[in-house]
Amino acid sequence: MLLPLDAWHRARGGRMVPFAGYEMPVQYEGIMAEHQWVRESAGLFDVSHMGQLLLSGENLDAELEKLIPADVAGVAVGQQKYSLLLAENGGILDDLMFSRWPGGIYMVVNGACKWDDIAHLREHLPDAIEINHMDEHALLALQGPKAFDALNRHVTGEYPLDALVFMKGGKFEIGGVPVYISRSGYTGEDGFEISIPADQAAKVADLLCGEPEVKPIGLGARDSLRLEADLPLYGHDLDPETTPIMATLNFAVASKRRRAEANFPGAERILHERENGPIQRRVGLIVEGRQPVREGALVLDDQGNEVGRVTSGGFAPTVQKPIAMAYVPTAMAQIGTRVTLSQRGKIHHGEVVAMPFVPHNYVRQGASK
Repeated sequence: MLLPLDAWHRARGGRMVPFAGYEMPVQYEGIMAEHQWVRESAGLFDVSHMGQLLLSGENLDAELEKLIPADVAGVAVGQQKYSLLLAENGGILDDLMFSRWPGGIYMVVNGACKWDDIAHLREHLPDAIEINHMDEHALLALQGPKAFDALNRHVTGEYPLDALVFMKGGKFEIGGVPVYISRSGYTGEDGFEISIPADQAAKVADLLCGEPEVKPIGLGARDSLRLEADLPLYGHDLDPETTPIMATLNFAVASKRRRAEANFPGAERILHERENGPIQRRVGLIVEGRQPVREGALVLDDQGNEVGRVTSGGFAPTVQKPIAMAYVPTAMAQIGTRVTLSQRGKIHHGEVVAMPFVPHNYVRQGASK
């Protein structure tokens, strides 16, 4: 399938690759340069492959809470929250973001599993709940320390853009185009995600990339940025065999009310792991030398037996070292633990470190904008 901006990417030199059923730009001028540009300025990502859904109907909050562990009822209009679509065994079917709109719940799910997510929601939500797949909309992400300055020159609305802080959203216009903007993203930097009518996406992209701070950025840098920022990727670091506690996403089950009710899928297992610890846990690794380890590399014990596995890895441009995420036995998850890794028969050594590898730069409530 083609993105609404397919021709736009190609005209700007985007090298297109298959991803999640779409042709998507992996890079323009180079992953390393694009990564650094986002850390220092602002980059525009096309994430229109993601699934944008609008859910509405009677008892929506209570019904949705049967499928995800978040406190849906406690989310106010304009507030955004991260959550997880859970299997009956407590494993993760997908991770997602949702926001309260005046008419319902706006939800963004991962592109690679959006059709499965839609089918799961249709199967488990009552017929009275309407699920509108907003496939006529594109989704852009403007990320980086100069994202606000660039976007603010083009935004109009009932209130100024700086009224939005991290995980808040609202309706605005960009160049006369109606959009929904949330202050969020997938890089660890300050930034915004912008839902746009697909036929107006090129106009908005041109306006933003016309600013000196902004360049188009591809999938390659998106992956290295999110890895540095400790943002797990579904299908790699998260899957149906992994619980939120194993994935160190304890904040996704932080609501006291939801834990007390324990009526989300896999609640008994998840709450037991939250109280007593999981068998395995996701950790961050710094790998010695310059050669990165990749997904699938084995974590070995002192006898050379496989006890864990790397789920994401690469050379971190900001850190200037190879880094990785891996699942290891909880006994090996302490900061400072030395680990042995095996990739295609070659042995590497590393150390468990705190994540994120690069500090987050989100603009939170009460912080200077």
